[in-house]
Amino acid sequence: RAAGWVPPIPFTVKARDGKTDLYGLMFKPTHFDASKKYPIIDYVYPGPQTGSVRGRSFLASRSDHQALAELGFIVVAIDGMGTPWRSKAFHDAYFEHIEDNTLPDQVAGLKELGQRYPWIDLDRVGIWGHSGGGNATAGAMFHYPDFFKVGWAESGNHDNRNYEDDWAEKWQGLLVTREDGTTNYDAQANQRFAKNLKGRLMLTYGTLDDNVPPSNTLLVVEALIEANRDFDMIAIPNARHGYAEATPYITRRRWDYFVQYLAGDVPPREYALKPWPWR
Repeated sequence: RAAGWVPPIPFTVKARDGKTDLYGLMFKPTHFDASKKYPIIDYVYPGPQTGSVRGRSFLASRSDHQALAELGFIVVAIDGMGTPWRSKAFHDAYFEHIEDNTLPDQVAGLKELGQRYPWIDLDRVGIWGHSGGGNATAGAMFHYPDFFKVGWAESGNHDNRNYEDDWAEKWQGLLVTREDGTTNYDAQANQRFAKNLKGRLMLTYGTLDDNVPPSNTLLVVEALIEANRDFDMIAIPNARHGYAEATPYITRRRWDYFVQYLAGDVPPREYALKPWPWR
């Protein structure tokens, strides 16, 4: 606290069913003014092997959520139905429907927070995530295009037929092709819904990603081009699934993206974040 650390604020909201409690954390700027309206940014990781909040133990830093909040945002992380460490039924909420990505719960939770707190501006909602969170972010922009205005999707496994079969089959099941040529994996393929994009979307990936191959992002890129949709993209040369030395640059670009397109402000040009240990 002497160094300026502030604790995140735990909260509870209802899930899509209007009954199930969901738990999350909120990060407010230290210069918070309840008379103002703040854009809200949803950090998402849909699981099913973990959630957006991750562990509940003390952490001095939870990603850069507080840093992002200091730029004039309310930042939240919500563990939706389908994430682990509760009941079996809760964890199985979207089994065999991984296109769900907890997004109905993210939307329900954000709307409840907006109704509860007048200083949250639900006309300015952003979302971001990495890997599974990158998948969910693009899905949010495509399936809820009138709600989410700005998305930053990092290294997303946008079509799990192009990802690790062991992960996809564990949560979606074996690929089944029906008589009409459709499959049980069609609904989870983000590129099929890219034409719905209305807001501002950034796609990033490492060109040497050996976890989620770059082809996953390029499927979405191709679909966006075919649909004549504007989007932004950063390909990071020689980076893998994590961005290593490029992390400060990508972090700064992400901050700038939300400041410019969600808050409507002008970020400082080419602000240089200090390198931090990554090995």
